[in-house]
Amino acid sequence: MSDPYRDAPPLTDQQRAVAEQPWDAWTLVTAGAGAGKTHTLVRRLDHLVAREELEEREILVLSFSRAAVRELRNRIDRHASAARRIRAQTFDSWATSLLAAAYPDGDWRHKSFDGRIADAGEAIERGAVEAQEHGAPAHLVVDEVQDLIGPRREMVETLIDRFHADCGFTLVGDPAQSIYGFQVADPEQRAEETNWFFDWLRRTFGEDLEEFRLDRNFRARTEEARAALRFGSRLRTLPSVPEKAAREAERIHTELRSELLKAPLLGALDDPFVCQALTRFPGTCAILCRDNGIALRLSELLCAGDVPHRLQRSAEDRPAPSWIAALLRATDAANLSEDVFHELYPALGAPKGADPDRLWLSLRRAAGRSRSVIDTDRLRRAVAEGRLPDELTAPEPASLVVSTVHRAKGLEFDRVVVVEPEPLRVRTVSGDAGRPAVDYDPPGEARLLFVSMTRPRDDLYRLAAPPTWFLHRHRRTDRWYVGGREAYVRKGMAAGGLDIDRETPASADGSAADAIAAQEHLAQRVHIGDELILRLRHRLPLRDDETPPYDVFHEGRIIGSVSERFRRDLHALLKINRSWEVRNWPSEIVGFRADGVEAVCGSVAAGTRAGLGRHGVWLAPRLSGLGRFRWQSDEESPGGDHD
Repeated sequence: MSDPYRDAPPLTDQQRAVAEQPWDAWTLVTAGAGAGKTHTLVRRLDHLVAREELEEREILVLSFSRAAVRELRNRIDRHASAARRIRAQTFDSWATSLLAAAYPDGDWRHKSFDGRIADAGEAIERGAVEAQEHGAPAHLVVDEVQDLIGPRREMVETLIDRFHADCGFTLVGDPAQSIYGFQVADPEQRAEETNWFFDWLRRTFGEDLEEFRLDRNFRARTEEARAALRFGSRLRTLPSVPEKAAREAERIHTELRSELLKAPLLGALDDPFVCQALTRFPGTCAILCRDNGIALRLSELLCAGDVPHRLQRSAEDRPAPSWIAALLRATDAANLSEDVFHELYPALGAPKGADPDRLWLSLRRAAGRSRSVIDTDRLRRAVAEGRLPDELTAPEPASLVVSTVHRAKGLEFDRVVVVEPEPLRVRTVSGDAGRPAVDYDPPGEARLLFVSMTRPRDDLYRLAAPPTWFLHRHRRTDRWYVGGREAYVRKGMAAGGLDIDRETPASADGSAADAIAAQEHLAQRVHIGDELILRLRHRLPLRDDETPPYDVFHEGRIIGSVSERFRRDLHALLKINRSWEVRNWPSEIVGFRADGVEAVCGSVAAGTRAGLGRHGVWLAPRLSGLGRFRWQSDEESPGGDHD
C-alpha cells in the first residue's frame, strides 16, 4: 500500500507530539501563521481513528471559516488514510444541522446566523447532541479558536462543558491572528473578549490542559514573505491592561507598516501595464484590504481594466452549486440511488476535476436515506434552508481574489498585494479626558495588518488605497452605496447575496419555452465577471416601501428579476429622510457583475408550470460588485449628474 503522506513534509517533533496525544487528552495548540496547522490536524485525525480506535462518526471537527474547512477537507482527501470520511464543518453549518435535526419545524430558519448559534447553544444544553444519530462525540477538534467571540464562543464552551468528562479535545488557534473583535461594538466588552477563550480553558482545566506550540513557518518561501512573522510573539503577549495593550499595539502597527512600505509598490489599477501583470501572473494572487468598501472599489477598477478576478464572498453567503439544479431537474423520483447519480453525473455540469464519489458523499450528508440512496425532497429542503455541507458551497478557486483581510483568513497565496493602511492616530471623545474613541482599536488594527502580511508564500506587494470618499455604508440596510459630498446624493449601491428573486424562474414572456431557454442560457453563457444590467420593468410599485420590479439582463436576455429585499433596500436608500417621498427610480442600474450561477429553491408550482421538474429548484444568477444608477433625466435623480 502506498504512503498517503509521501508528498507531504514529515512531522516536526512539535507536530508529532500534538498528533499522537491520546483520544481523551485535553489539548490546546498555539499555531503561528504558516506553521503547518492543517497538516498536523490531518495527522491528528488519522491517529485518532487508526491508533486510538475511534470511529469517524465519534469525532466532531469544527472551524470558523469555510476556507479553513475546505483546506482541511482537501488535505484529508489527499493525505489521510484512516480518517478519510471525517467531515469538517463551520460552526454555522453544524449549528444549522443540529437545529434541523432537533427542531425541524422550529422558527430558527428565520433567524440570523448569530441567532441560530445562540439557539444551538440552548439545544446542546437540552440534550440535542446526544439525541442525534451519532450521539455525543468522543473527541472534539476546533480550529481557529482565537476568533471565537460572543455566541460562537459560548456555544463551544457549552459543548466542552457538557461532554469533557467523556470526551477529549484538540483546540487550535493563534491569539496574534484574532481579528474578529470588531463584531463586538462596545470597546470594553471587546477588550474582555480578547483571549477570553484561552483564559477560560486554562482556568477550567488547569494542569490537566496539555499545551503545545507550533512556531516553525512552512508557508513563507522568501525573506519578504517572512517580514511580518517576528511580530507574532509580541501580538500574542500584549499586556492585559487595555491602555498598555493599546500603546504596545500602536508601536507594533507602526513597525509592521514600515516593513510593508519596504515592499514594492504595485502601481495604479488604471495602468494597462499593471492590469497585464495581474492577468498574466501564473500563480495565485490576492489583493487584501481593510473593509468591503475598498474591496468593492478595487473590483470596479479591475473590471474597468478587464482583469479577471473574484470578489471574495461573506462567510455567511452559502450558494448551492448549479449542478444540483441540473440533478433535480433530471429526475422526478423521490429517491436517487448512487448508480443513477453516476449515470446522470456527466451531464450535470459539475466543476472540472471534481470527484463524483466525493460529491455523492456530500449529498448523502445533506439528504441521505442510506449509504446508497438520497431523498430528493430532503435535498430540496437542504437547498431551501441553506444546509448544504460546507464543501459544496465553497467558491471555486480563482487566480486573482479581491478580499478584505477578514474574508481571506485561513487562506494563502503565492503573491499578496496589501492595500496600505493609514497610520494609527489616536482620536479622542470631546470632554472625556483623552479616552480613545469607540472605533479606535489598536490591537485589532495591528493584528489585521499582521494577518494580511502573513498570507503570501513568495511575493509581498503594496498598493496605495484608491479614493473611496464617495462610498458610504447605509445604516438601515447595511449596504455600501455610492454617494457624494452632500448627504442626499445617491449614485449607486452594492449587490448582496439575496438580491435575486427565487420564487419563480426567469422568463421574459412567462412561457415554459422561454423559462427553459433562460435556464439553458444561465447554464451555458453566464460566467463569473460578466456584466449584468438591471432595467426597470414598469413604474408601479406594489408596496409603499418598495421600488417597482427590475429585470436582470445578460447579453440582452432576461435571466432573472430582483428580490423584494433588493427593492426594499433600494427604496430605503433613495428615501433620504422620513419626510422625503420617493417618486422616481433609476431606469437602469449598470456595473453589477455575475458572481456565478447558483441553484435556488422556489415555488414548486411555478417550477412545474415552467417545465423545470417537480422539485421547484432551478438556476439563478448571483449579483456582485457596485451598480451605478442611470436616470431618464437629471431631475429625477437624488444628486444630479451621475456619470
